[in-house]
Amino acid sequence: MAQITAHGATYYYEVTGQGAPLLLLHGFSGSSQSWAEHVPALAQHYQVITLDLLGHGKTDSPADPTRYSMEKVAADVTAVLRQLPIVNHQSPIVRLLGYSMGGRLALYLAAYYPQLFRALILESASPGLETEAEKTARRASDHALAGRIERDGMASFVSEWEALPLWASQQQLAPEKRAALRTERLGNNPIGLANSLRGMGTGAQPSLWPHLPQLTLPVLLLAGELDEKFVGISRKMHRLLLNSQLEIAVGAGHAVHLERPYVFQQAVLTFLDQLEHQA
Repeated sequence: MAQITAHGATYYYEVTGQGAPLLLLHGFSGSSQSWAEHVPALAQHYQVITLDLLGHGKTDSPADPTRYSMEKVAADVTAVLRQLPIVNHQSPIVRLLGYSMGGRLALYLAAYYPQLFRALILESASPGLETEAEKTARRASDHALAGRIERDGMASFVSEWEALPLWASQQQLAPEKRAALRTERLGNNPIGLANSLRGMGTGAQPSLWPHLPQLTLPVLLLAGELDEKFVGISRKMHRLLLNSQLEIAVGAGHAVHLERPYVFQQAVLTFLDQLEHQA
């Protein structure tokens, strides 16, 4: 992996393959390794960019929680892209794919930096919470979890995180795959994860619902059948977006790319291939 400095923070990234750039953004407690199973297939068609988001993997974990705001992390990501020679500054050619937290960030990027992006793929993602009451309750929950991460350490946090109902469908994964996922989570910095929750957790981010009707780029919404909450969110987003497709992966939960990797790859490549034929 290589590194780039963006607004004083060092980001670790990797570029694989050739063709139009495709940026992959991982979820909370993950890293660029989240995409390892998919990079070889995607890189046959695209120049795949993976990076560790702020507070994750090998990227810096600043001590100031305000450094992790959605606005600042989005500015970092665009600064990284603009330093890469593969990105054409004159036209929106980057294909953008985000999962969960990375999907929330991807939607923010598409809304605020439309000049950079050609298409958007959101896996199990949300535009955020719509009411102040919801945000207040979620911020309290996120801050409490952040405190436990710092107080009790990564092993305790990962055990608590893996026990959430959101991940129940991952019991279907092979034992070695679950072990690799746990190792990836344990490899993160507790300060980075805690501050990521405080700075760009669902309760902290601005609501992006009002931006959906203004988005004109093609969007693929991908959710797992067993993840009823995000299926509902995806259906609502689909109704509001001007140019979107919705795919529900049968037998998958929140992490479609882990639980149904072939379905995930086919959905992504089919959507992007349609885009190429429209160009």
